[in-house]
Amino acid sequence: MGHDHDHNHSGSTNKKTLIISLVIITAYMVIEVVGGLITNSLALLADAGHMLSDAISLFIALMAFTFSSKIADYSKTYGYKRFEILAAVINGATLILISVYIIYEAIERFQKPPEITSGGMLIIAVIGLAVNVLVAWIMMRGADVKENLNMRGAYLHVISDMLGSVGAIIAALLIMFFGWVWADAFASVIVSVLVLRSGYLVTKSSVHVLMEGTPDNVEVEKVTQKILETEGIISIHDLHIWTITSGLNALTCHAVVDEKMTVEAGEIMLRKIEHDLEHLKIHHVTIQLETPAHLHDALVLCTTKAEVIAHDHNH
Repeated sequence: MGHDHDHNHSGSTNKKTLIISLVIITAYMVIEVVGGLITNSLALLADAGHMLSDAISLFIALMAFTFSSKIADYSKTYGYKRFEILAAVINGATLILISVYIIYEAIERFQKPPEITSGGMLIIAVIGLAVNVLVAWIMMRGADVKENLNMRGAYLHVISDMLGSVGAIIAALLIMFFGWVWADAFASVIVSVLVLRSGYLVTKSSVHVLMEGTPDNVEVEKVTQKILETEGIISIHDLHIWTITSGLNALTCHAVVDEKMTVEAGEIMLRKIEHDLEHLKIHHVTIQLETPAHLHDALVLCTTKAEVIAHDHNH
């Protein structure tokens, strides 16, 4: 009960931190877009694009907390936990589009550099940096950025956004002191590459989850070895390991046991397996017990063709 209470408490503090951070970032993003248009600075617009990515990732984290606490029902037996992954795919795709557009704009600007109001650009970039530092500090103090993948992602977004502000500041100073107008486009390209990278990584890992890929933090060999080492298990097959949402990995498999095993002995054995797999980052375990007489394919992983043959054979 105590653990559950702590969990709820950390969830609510995470949520509060997210709301505060989201409001600050979104408000400043709007200022940066307006500032970028007025001063004609592409580096500021790129940074605003980066801030948009922060705002989206904070919003996703917030929605994930809200939705994943919705109870499972008959139409969605896992509840709404996958919402976070869907939103992350949209987030990643948006970031890729924004960064590609800004790189395209920057190439045009290298050829025809426009007039840039470097003073205004510098002021807005400095305030932008201060806003990022403030939000990072709020998140460090009030949220679980180590354990919760969602919060960690949002926090890393804010940290990388600081680099965008630093880039815009350097570009503004170069324009002011040396008249290097190209520095603005150059800074925007660097920021866009950062945005592109995070967009690509977010999309790649989210698509992996949607494709029911094996979780990155799970070693299949160790998991199968741990199950096979358990007293009473003869062999396993039809193994599936996948991620439901970040921080929630599931496993299903069929396990062959002696036909003389009692239901009680089977339950004790399964409880031990569940406990062991918890240490290997598997949180949801479903194992179907079978006797050696049950016809099946010898492979650990499921093969559809073999399943069909076995199915026909059994009938």
